[in-house]
Amino acid sequence: MAERQGQVAARNMLGRRERFDAVPFFWSQHYDVTIRYVGHAERWDTVTVSGSLDARDASVSFMRGGRKLAVATVSRDRENLQVELELEQATASQS
Repeated sequence: MAERQGQVAARNMLGRRERFDAVPFFWSQHYDVTIRYVGHAERWDTVTVSGSLDARDASVSFMRGGRKLAVATVSRDRENLQVELELEQATASQS
């Protein structure tokens, strides 16, 4: 995320006047558990868990009004990347 922000900032210093609208994300690894989060959800009305948190193989979707706002995944890196692409496409279609 920091790299993407820096790239947009550099282009803007060169006069591009580009808006930063990348979908936010972060990841963390704790021993053998990888946690990834993509999107931004300050408030939601529905949380859906797919898989098993106990088995360390799950995704947690945060939704509001039927719209997916963010997803946290545990050991599901590919799914997290797919959600990032979906959220990017949704953001692009709203612009």
